Amino acid sequence: MIWKINATPDALNQINQNTLASALGIEIVKIEGETIHSRMPVDAKTKQPMGLLHGGASAALSETIGSMASILCLENPIEYQVVGIELNVSHLQSAKKGFVYGQTKPVRIGKTIHVWQTDIFDENSVQTASSRLTVLVKHK
Repeated sequence: MIWKINATPDALNQINQNTLASALGIEIVKIEGETIHSRMPVDAKTKQPMGLLHGGASAALSETIGSMASILCLENPIEYQVVGIELNVSHLQSAKKGFVYGQTKPVRIGKTIHVWQTDIFDENSVQTASSRLTVLVKHK
């Protein structure tokens, strides 16, 4: 198991209070095996002027959940912090309403570099985006 910290979705959502994640309505809904499942509403806070989910909102979902996943992989989160150093998002299909759902899985969990793959789907299980986040683990 890659997780060094046993946390519930509720506990992680509490950590995200008063952050960009909570402003966008991003929630962690389930931790299952090595996958973190999340969701984000497609609403006035996350849409662009054309009425579609903003690409930056998909990027924020990916970076939020990948960063949270990296924290769960730390032996000592008091001594270390995680920072995103590269994010690539491919927007594959538009979403207009409801929720999008992210599935974040590890690509590589090293001592100082973590890489996460997040696939985002709409309510009909159509993939809307795919992203790869690289996270640096460093001393505080």
